[in-house]
Amino acid sequence: MHYKTSLDYIKRSPFQAMAAISVLTLTFFVATIISVLIFSSNRVLSYFETRPQIIAFLKDEADETAVGALEQKLRADGRVVNVNFVSKEQALEIYKEATADNPLLAELVSPSIFPASIEFSVSDLKFAQELTSEMKSEGAVESVGFTASLGSEENINEVVSRLRKATLYIRFGGAAVAIVLGATSFLVLLVVVGMRLATRKSEIETLSLVGATRGFIKMPIIFEAINYALLGVILGWFLAVILILYITPTLLGYFGAIPVLPRDTLSFLALLGIILAGEFIIGIVIALWGSSLAVSRALKK
Repeated sequence: MHYKTSLDYIKRSPFQAMAAISVLTLTFFVATIISVLIFSSNRVLSYFETRPQIIAFLKDEADETAVGALEQKLRADGRVVNVNFVSKEQALEIYKEATADNPLLAELVSPSIFPASIEFSVSDLKFAQELTSEMKSEGAVESVGFTASLGSEENINEVVSRLRKATLYIRFGGAAVAIVLGATSFLVLLVVVGMRLATRKSEIETLSLVGATRGFIKMPIIFEAINYALLGVILGWFLAVILILYITPTLLGYFGAIPVLPRDTLSFLALLGIILAGEFIIGIVIALWGSSLAVSRALKK
C-alpha cells in the first residue's frame, strides 16, 4: 500500500522526480568510475611492488659458492621477495621465447653470451634504490638492471615517487569527489521531499487529525526517496559500465601485461557486482536519512 502510494506521488510531480534521479544518476556514475580507477591504480601499484623488478647479472667467473651465498642472503632479506636464479641456459630459453616470431635470431646465439642472473622483487618500492646500490657492491655481480619500466637508475626514485603520488591522488581525490556528490544528492533529496511535503501539507494535517500515526505518514515518502535512490544507482552504474566496457580493450592493450583490470569475465563481473552492491547500500542510506529528516522537520512544523 505504501509503495503504491509512493509511485502515485512520483507520477504527480514527474519533473521533481526527474531532477532527483538525474542528480543521483550523476553521483553513482562518477562513483562507479572512481571505484574502478581506485581498483586499477591499486593493481598497477601492486604490480610494480610484487613482480621481479631488479636483475643482478652475475659475472662469468663467479663461482657457485659465491652465487649461492648471494641468493641465500637475498632470501633472508626482509626487503626482498620472489628471489629467482636464472642460469645461462634459462636466459637463452627466455630469449628464444621473446624472439619466437624470428627464429633466425635464436639460431645465431648460444648460452655462453647470456649472463646468469638473480631476479627478485622488493616488498616496497622505496627499497629499490638502496638494494640496487648494495647489489652493485657484491663481488659476484657484474651489473644491475630492471625488468619494470621504471626508468634508469638515476631517476628510479623520482618515477617511483610519481607512481605512489598518482595513486594517492586518485584515492583521496576520488573520495573527495564522491563525498561532495553524495552530499549534493542528499541535499537534493531533502529539497525534493520537502517540496513534496509542502504541497501535501493539508493532506498531512487531515491524516494527523483522523489519527494516522507518524509511521503511516512517513512511509510513502521514504519509499519515494528509496525509489529515486535505486533508480539513480542502477542508471549511474549502468552508464558507467557501458563506458568502462567501451574503453577496457584499449586500456588492456595499452598497459599490456599490467593487470589494470581483471582479464577473466567472472572476476570482472564480480568487481562490478561488488561496486553495485555497495552503491545500493549507500543509496538506500542517503534515501532513508534524507527523507526521514525532511519528514521529521515537516511534522514538527
